[in-house]
Amino acid sequence: MCTTCGCGRGEVTIDGQDADASHEHVGADGMVYRHVHQHPRKHSHEHSHAPEGTQARWVQIGRDILAKNNMFAAANRESFEQHAVLALNLVSSPGSGKTTLLLRTIAALQGKTPLGVIEGDQQTSLDAERIRATGAAAIQINTGKGCHLDAQNVQQALAVLALPQDALLFIENVGNLVCPAEFDLGEACKVVILSVTEGEDKPLKYPDMFLASRLMLLNKCDLLPHLDFDMQRVIENAHRVNPAIEVMQISASSGAGMGPWLSWLAREHAAVRARRAENCNAFKQPFL
Repeated sequence: MCTTCGCGRGEVTIDGQDADASHEHVGADGMVYRHVHQHPRKHSHEHSHAPEGTQARWVQIGRDILAKNNMFAAANRESFEQHAVLALNLVSSPGSGKTTLLLRTIAALQGKTPLGVIEGDQQTSLDAERIRATGAAAIQINTGKGCHLDAQNVQQALAVLALPQDALLFIENVGNLVCPAEFDLGEACKVVILSVTEGEDKPLKYPDMFLASRLMLLNKCDLLPHLDFDMQRVIENAHRVNPAIEVMQISASSGAGMGPWLSWLAREHAAVRARRAENCNAFKQPFL
């Protein structure tokens, strides 16, 4: 598991630059930023491994990794709230259609809502290039052997992305229904995308991911006439794991079902802006 093995440590790059070749400064919002320098990547690095059989040591390493991640996640969340940024963590298995969904969403929101994208993949910048071709800002994080993004990766990317206030931030996580469920990035919520080509049993096979997500988008519904797929069954399975999860049926390629998704984004973003306004008004109240 990622909480113990430290997969990909020292191999993360932000837009092709070594994420470890950086220095820190405190921004105007009080958040600590790490700025990436263009130094050559160091391919040799040390790994520390606990001795075999020391289960307690592995558990402690896992707790330490998650505790560090949660510290960065809390800083990210505070910054998002201060700037009324709605940050969404898009999670799925590979090939579910996350990037196609983003492209369709960007086309619908362009010129209406400021937005940015953080793309997570083990290798290549192909998805970030597709996003940038729309005119939207995108930062590519390559995790190397790592199978998920963490909150520090996101904080480093944010320093480069420089989102405006009241923006939407889409974080497209590495395609993986296991490890990203454990790692809080500071997002408002996780949105899990499940394509109808994957089968109805995925919520039961990967319950942690569906339990951690607030919304499930059932994608590629245009293919349903050609598949033996039980829509009611997959929804029931998702609700067995997480009774509160919302479900929407869409086709990112055809555009079907995009209306409810866009309306959901608008509502969530409005709630973020309202909370920021309330907090600002609270600070204006006289101290009693």
